[in-house]
Amino acid sequence: MSIVQVQAQLSTDELLKAAGQLSQTELEQFALQIVALRARRQAPSLPQGEAGLLFKINRGLPPAVQKRYDELVAKRRAESLTSDEYDELLRLTDQIENLEARRVEYLAELARLRQTSLTELMEDLGIRPPAYA
Repeated sequence: MSIVQVQAQLSTDELLKAAGQLSQTELEQFALQIVALRARRQAPSLPQGEAGLLFKINRGLPPAVQKRYDELVAKRRAESLTSDEYDELLRLTDQIENLEARRVEYLAELARLRQTSLTELMEDLGIRPPAYA
């Protein structure tokens, strides 16, 4: 985990600049935490079922897995993947796709509980579809 030095009192611009110092993986995790914070503030007393779904929705990949995936994608782009690394990338891609599919299921369930569309729910929570490499 990177350590970012910041002043005790930050403007939103300063906070954004500090977040800009994070690695891609850490930034993704931080963004998920911000989305979860926003959801808690919008509905501070969620029913237990909704709270559990939000927790599952906002749970990301473990940072080490995300980092390794990013490394392998970079090697693939540089056309320097070994055969074993290619197999590892395929396994990680399957793992990520399965996690994303479960996340969409959780989002759909939450949308059903809130009697709204999946698209509207994602907009309300500030969730964007993942950008694939």
